[in-house]
Amino acid sequence: MHLERLLLENVRHLDDREHDFTAGHGRLRRWILLPSNQASSNLLRALAIAGLGRRQVQLLAQRFPLKMASRPDRDIHLESVQIRHAPQERGPASPARRHSGWSVSANGRFSVLSEAAMRYRDPTVQTRSPELGRNHAGRLLLGYGSRVQAHVGTDSFGIHPDQRVKRCAGLFHSGSRLTDPQAFLRELRRKSLYRAGRARALLARLNPDLSHWAGWDVVGSLDREGSFAARWKRMPVFRRSPLIVLLDMVRHVYDASTGLQVSDPLQQPGVILMEPAESWCKLDRQPGFFELLAAWLPGIQFFVALSPASRARFPAGLLKQVLEVPQPQTAIAPRPIPRLSRGTVLLVDVDGALPNLALMKLSRHYTSRGDRVALARGVTQLPLAKTVLASCTFRTGPSLRRVEILRQRYGDGLQVGGSGVDLRLRLAPEIEAMAPDYSLYPELGDRALGFLTRGCPQHCPFCLVPIKEGPPRLVSDFDALLQGRRKLILLDDNLLAYPAALSLLEEIARRDLTVNFNQTLDLRRLTPDSAQLLRQIRCSNATFTRRNYHFSLNDARHLESLRERYALLRTAASDNVEFVCMYGFNTSLAEDLERFRFLRSLPGAYVFVQRYRPVPGGPPPDLSRLFDQRADLLLDELVRIIFPQNMKSMETYYRWVAVQYAAQAGRIHHRLVETLFRYNCRPQMGGFLHRLNELAEERAVGDSNAPSFDGTAFLASLKK
Repeated sequence: MHLERLLLENVRHLDDREHDFTAGHGRLRRWILLPSNQASSNLLRALAIAGLGRRQVQLLAQRFPLKMASRPDRDIHLESVQIRHAPQERGPASPARRHSGWSVSANGRFSVLSEAAMRYRDPTVQTRSPELGRNHAGRLLLGYGSRVQAHVGTDSFGIHPDQRVKRCAGLFHSGSRLTDPQAFLRELRRKSLYRAGRARALLARLNPDLSHWAGWDVVGSLDREGSFAARWKRMPVFRRSPLIVLLDMVRHVYDASTGLQVSDPLQQPGVILMEPAESWCKLDRQPGFFELLAAWLPGIQFFVALSPASRARFPAGLLKQVLEVPQPQTAIAPRPIPRLSRGTVLLVDVDGALPNLALMKLSRHYTSRGDRVALARGVTQLPLAKTVLASCTFRTGPSLRRVEILRQRYGDGLQVGGSGVDLRLRLAPEIEAMAPDYSLYPELGDRALGFLTRGCPQHCPFCLVPIKEGPPRLVSDFDALLQGRRKLILLDDNLLAYPAALSLLEEIARRDLTVNFNQTLDLRRLTPDSAQLLRQIRCSNATFTRRNYHFSLNDARHLESLRERYALLRTAASDNVEFVCMYGFNTSLAEDLERFRFLRSLPGAYVFVQRYRPVPGGPPPDLSRLFDQRADLLLDELVRIIFPQNMKSMETYYRWVAVQYAAQAGRIHHRLVETLFRYNCRPQMGGFLHRLNELAEERAVGDSNAPSFDGTAFLASLKK
């Protein structure tokens, strides 16, 4: 982000006028120098407000009440034209210039300016509401007051809801603290040791200038225990204070570039606002300080308030620097919608992760009649066709929205079926009996796909199989299913429940097939004979890249009996035994945790968590028992249960539990959230915490004992 212009009304010490920061057509002034007075302080605060999102201005109003209005009986009127950059804040073809604004009441309440209330008029600028402020990466605005005070052992390097407010808090409160420089450099050093990347490149880039400014080898001293801390403590204040500001800037530039696939974070565009620096940077060192900023941060636009003495020493060459306004790329024209040739049947795979068996049988049916067949996956770039048959596997929001798109597109020409739409709608018997057409999904290669048996004798209320399939029965034979292949993705609902299951396992072993039991096996039905056969069979994952067993564990009943069954497999820690664990149906957190503990105790076992989705006509989730008085202790234990693989799956469960805890208990479990974002999607942590805070506050409306989010408590909890 850069700032092109700012229009203010009713701001104390400032005239009602437009501030223009351009340097001719398509360019911006990089350095905007302001006098050292109260008017400049309020202008800097207004610039900071203009750069914050809707979430951030709410936090700002709560923490730092604004008293900037000239006339308390009128609202402050603030408009800005911002320059957004790709990929940080927009898509490559989106307009770069955006016009938005705020109205701020006397009590500090922010309201988005409507387009009709805008004073600035330029038809070439896109007018929109201020951005939400969900993401703390990409957009960068930093603000520094006249006082510099760093954290000492109290800094946290997480991404929190108030992260972007903290970045400019020094303009609103003199007690705001900056980055702990020692902790930040040690964190960079730690990251640079185990992985070549942004941290290592950044340290290499900074070290010569840091060492020159400090008078000693800054990065080199990090390798010697105690050396850096001792040297830092002995360093004169006139050297140390500017370094605190410099390293705070680098820390936030580094954070803002996270996840943007950039090798040099110092190229990050942004805005830095600074009040007079005399209290922390000596006059004779200010020119070198500003030249170092210009060299380190080539994409930053600076607004700096200077005393007359500082202004006289400011490097004249910097005032000639400009920033180019980026031009959006020409949008790629959408490809014309293709039309299938006459007599071609379009088959649409709406949502399946695996190839769709029903569509493969339909393909066999139509091609046997002499028709041509085309396959579409998803609902993008759909061709025009008269006959369209779609299969929807899952009854989720995204899947049902895709089905609605298909209905709008094809109308009466569409026939749609599958478990996500209608459990009782089946293929015609003569089509169901056909062998699948493997040419429809060439990626299957040498893998076969299908059912030997269908059905299950269990009547689990959460499952669609009893409604759709009924009791176990044989529906195919090996030759029809394999068609000469030796790898088989078996979709059977409950193979071990079929009365002649042993004979099927014996045939698999005799044929020396490699099998993926895709829908899991029922561990409760494992016998010594079937376990011996499973050990002989090459059980595999769906891609046939490694040996895998697949079982399910949907509740915490009879675990010791299951342990005995599991022992029949004689697995070792090096084996891969996946257990699909459903959550969100009727189990409590304590019962979920009991299952996870149990699986962690089994050699070779790991978990894949799967959220309950009600089938048509099925029972809704019952979460009334999810939490009890031990919830905090149980959540503490949850994050300590680590499986040797597939912990990515557990992150989905962590996220769900965190949301449920905020909504039901009105609290945020800080360590659970920190664990969730420790390694992945770190920039999204602040937005997620903001959402949890909103849920907790909604809960607190009906429960005065339920506290809302406390940022201090959150930071303290991370240090325990």
